[in-house]
Amino acid sequence: MPGQSDTELKLLEATLELISEKGYLGATTREIAHRAGVSELTLFRKFKKKEKLFEEVLKTQTFLPLLRETVVEVEDLEPAKALETIGVRYLQTLKERKMFIKIILSEFNTYPEKVRNVHMTFVREMEGTLQGYLEKLQNSGKLREVSLEVAARTFLRMLFSFFILEEIIRNQSISGKTLKKTVHEIVDIFMYGTVSYPETG
Repeated sequence: MPGQSDTELKLLEATLELISEKGYLGATTREIAHRAGVSELTLFRKFKKKEKLFEEVLKTQTFLPLLRETVVEVEDLEPAKALETIGVRYLQTLKERKMFIKIILSEFNTYPEKVRNVHMTFVREMEGTLQGYLEKLQNSGKLREVSLEVAARTFLRMLFSFFILEEIIRNQSISGKTLKKTVHEIVDIFMYGTVSYPETG
């Protein structure tokens, strides 16, 4: 990440590896420091505590940074195409981070409250970022009056639920073709619903 020293990057990489292998609770600061090739004292000088390391890892491993870039990129696209782009990138990111996400999910309820709060802050910021994009659509008349908070949360959770079912529960790798097709269908349902209205006139 920009602005971080080589030592900090090594510590973050070691934290990600160990959390992916042993979980947050199982990854000790001593092991993290050892894998990074530094002393535990150096770890605490750089990040103060393990919670801060976890927070910094989340900054690189969550979809939030890419989502912020993507909503800027898709501003001039038609809404459905823009949401498809966001959805495909979101699922691709989840697939890339599969082991990390699996550990996060399995341990979430046993995390200290501060760690759960750090994680939920990223989730809320991600929903808020998408909400901001939907608000622009609503202001331009391209989206009807709905709760944008609920809309953003619903869209991301539909995608996340699909990922969890296929990649985690069924342990099936989602192919690129299936991923794009599913995102297209989710966006279609999200934008236009499922009810067929009779033609008028």
